[in-house]
Amino acid sequence: MVSVEFAESAPVTAAAEASPPRSGAELVRASQGFQAENRWTSWRLLLETLVVLGTGLWLVFHFQAWPLQISAGLLVGLVQVRLFIFYHDTLHGALFARDPLAQALMSLVGIYLLTIRSVWKETHDHHHQNNARQLGSMVGTYPILSVAMAARLTPGALLRYRFARHGLTMLAGYLTLILGGMVGAAFIRQPRRHWGALVTALLHALVFAVLAWQWGWVTALCAQVVPSALSMAIGSYLFYAQHNFPGLKLARRHDWSYAGAALTSSSMFEMSPMMHWFTGSIGFHHVHHLNHRIPFYRLREAMEGMPELQSPGRTSWRLRDIRACLALYLWDPQLDRMVTYAEARATA
Repeated sequence: MVSVEFAESAPVTAAAEASPPRSGAELVRASQGFQAENRWTSWRLLLETLVVLGTGLWLVFHFQAWPLQISAGLLVGLVQVRLFIFYHDTLHGALFARDPLAQALMSLVGIYLLTIRSVWKETHDHHHQNNARQLGSMVGTYPILSVAMAARLTPGALLRYRFARHGLTMLAGYLTLILGGMVGAAFIRQPRRHWGALVTALLHALVFAVLAWQWGWVTALCAQVVPSALSMAIGSYLFYAQHNFPGLKLARRHDWSYAGAALTSSSMFEMSPMMHWFTGSIGFHHVHHLNHRIPFYRLREAMEGMPELQSPGRTSWRLRDIRACLALYLWDPQLDRMVTYAEARATA
């Protein structure tokens, strides 16, 4: 039976005893008390996730009616999001350190999810080290330009910027961000280092061809394409909204700090207990950015145990929140906030 790690929807309460707010290195050190991994819990939750994933795939092949196959494929896609969090945390060193079996399994997970180790480590580690620090950067993140920077761009460059941040680009994340970015662009950029990206793409195509040959095109689509399209669309938007939300604050370069960026430039994504399960509690993203070595199943515990983490900028799956996040366009240092497309047009 599937279990939820924590009562994710319960209200977060402040610490019993008030203490002076911590910041900077002191706050990071305080978070280290939540780093300890329970290896038994990690394996139990991973095996639980693999059982649900396997059940969903079995249903895809078991059902004869395509609407039921699509439904099963969507379930697989949701579980893929959770499976990715195990891979993500393993590469951060939060899970399965010095566990050869788990490390080998996670390498296979990376191939299955089209995010091989060399590409993910290169881009995601850069993102963590430079969260909200480099305006205009597209390495491991969605670009953010200031009003002044946008004014200097050519129309073509501005169009590419808007395309990178467009909701349809995220919806098609399977093609745009994963096959196009994590696979294609990475291999073209550094073919010797990221040769595994090309191999992974070829394996992905080969598996689809074998499935279609043995079980038909509909089954192949529902077992591979539908889950990948859903999981990567969810992941693409989650990553966007975790760093592009109405309450976002960007520090000037000389004022930037690692802990400060975690608290003011990373959101808390509110969702139901079920969606917290499917997304591996990554909604507690500000906690994760403060200390990426905290296992995902301890993120809420860390937030509850540290008063400084209990007032983050928030967003959710509500339609109005999605629209508010997607409407953000440029950083205006004079207003100290992101301005929307409508505001930028009005001032122009």
